[in-house]
Amino acid sequence: MKFPLLALLVGIAGFAGSITRWLVGRFFGQLNINFPLGTLVINITGSLLLGWFLAHAAKHQFSPSTRAIIGTGFVGAYTTFSTYMYESNALLSESAQLKAYLNLFGSMILGIAAVRLGFWIARFT
Repeated sequence: MKFPLLALLVGIAGFAGSITRWLVGRFFGQLNINFPLGTLVINITGSLLLGWFLAHAAKHQFSPSTRAIIGTGFVGAYTTFSTYMYESNALLSESAQLKAYLNLFGSMILGIAAVRLGFWIARFT
């Protein structure tokens, strides 16, 4: 598939994934509990969907374009957490435990630090 068409299809799938994320978050947000349940549900269902899809796509030899449209476009917009988990699992499967744990804990620790830094910077802008 040619690049401009593939980019357009990934974008359309991303639009659908982001709208789905918004709808799921909105649904769980109506429960009015003091916990980000919507985000948790999105992260877990996205991880399940990406794991199933990529294994299924490999088994049935889906094209790289189809993998990009669904995996990167839809699921990537629905949640990047799924990619984070998939890549960490791939490292574990390759017996690269140190890299897997560096990815897992590095993303969590540096991610929360980056959010806090962003809040700090915003005080001055």
